[in-house]
Amino acid sequence: MNNIKKERTQSLLRELIPCALANLNDTRLNALNVIAVKCSQGKYFAEVFLDAPYATPQEKDKLLAQLKKAQNIIKEYCLKETGWFRCPDFKFVFDQSLEQENRLDEIFKYLEQERQNKQNLQKGDL
Repeated sequence: MNNIKKERTQSLLRELIPCALANLNDTRLNALNVIAVKCSQGKYFAEVFLDAPYATPQEKDKLLAQLKKAQNIIKEYCLKETGWFRCPDFKFVFDQSLEQENRLDEIFKYLEQERQNKQNLQKGDL
């Protein structure tokens, strides 16, 4: 039963946080994509996974600093929308899994091309 409540909280936060970000005056924060939200067991803490494919590592650091400053505004928005008594503290991180997946796709394409080239060379030897 606890797990269902936690999943429901995570799902609701995944919907609310982008709305809260859209209400901020910073266009860079408005454009962030929320990939996932993972709450701690007691729901006092939530890790928010973000995606910003357009941002360089330096820009991502600046965005995280801005998000840290805006955390209380985001929490107030979530409290107002849900009617909760308490909102978890957020830790914003950029999701690396999409970048890793894209790099793996590139590696697989490269390996496939190498295999094709090798087959073409072997056909040429015949």
